[in-house]
Order: sequence, then structure tokens, then C-alpha cells
Amino acid sequence: MKRSLLLIFPVCFLGCATVPKGDIELLKPTIEAFHQAARWKDFQTIGELLVPEKKDAFMQARKAMKDERDLYITDYELQDAKISLDLLKAAAVSHIKWYRLPSASEEDSTVTSNWIWKDKAWKLDSQDGGPFASELKL
Repeated sequence: MKRSLLLIFPVCFLGCATVPKGDIELLKPTIEAFHQAARWKDFQTIGELLVPEKKDAFMQARKAMKDERDLYITDYELQDAKISLDLLKAAAVSHIKWYRLPSASEEDSTVTSNWIWKDKAWKLDSQDGGPFASELKL
């Protein structure tokens, strides 16, 4: 009996040790990097923060909408972030003020960003609200 327990314990321990988990310490800096890149129209950096399958559509939309010239993010603030129990998903709520020319009306949006832990980094999977919602919808 003791022998079987001694064999089972290491297997269970090693099995748990190999389950990928997101790095909680990297989430806030990643979200802030996204906000900063969006504010300064650094779409290449944003593309690197996206899940790979959404990058091309995102980049094409920036070009089609002429966001390099017409999109202005005037303010952003991370308000809340929650990480799933398995540490593989996170939802962040931000307050963003922005406008896209020719409109002169500033949008005041509450944006929910859904992040996933992939390839040892937090990657943006979807957004609800804000200037990128159409390409990053759920």
C-alpha cells in the first residue's frame, strides 16, 4: 500500500506542475502596454498583443479605416481586471475616451477586454466596446 502511494504522489505532483497557468504579474503591464500603444497609434505593437488568428483582420481594418490618420484616443484608464480560477483567462474593464474623424464627437466608452494566456503571454482575444470592437468581437 505504501509503495503504491509513493508512486502515485509523484505522478500527481508532476501532472499538476505541468499545467500551464497565466502569470498574474504580467497581466496589468500587458493591458497598460495595449492602452499606450492604442493611444499612440502603434498598431504593430497592438498586433503582437492579439491572438494570432485576429491580427490580420485587425491590421487590415486599421488600414481601411485610416486609423493612423483619423483615430484619436484621448484618455484611458484600467478600472478592473479579474482572472479566472484556472489562471488562463482574464477580463479587464477600461474606460476609454476616443473619436474617429470626421466625427468631432468624443466617445466615452466602457470597454471589456478578454485576455487569454497563450504561448507564455497574455493575448487579447476580444473586446466589447471602443474603437476596435468590430474586429475584436466575441
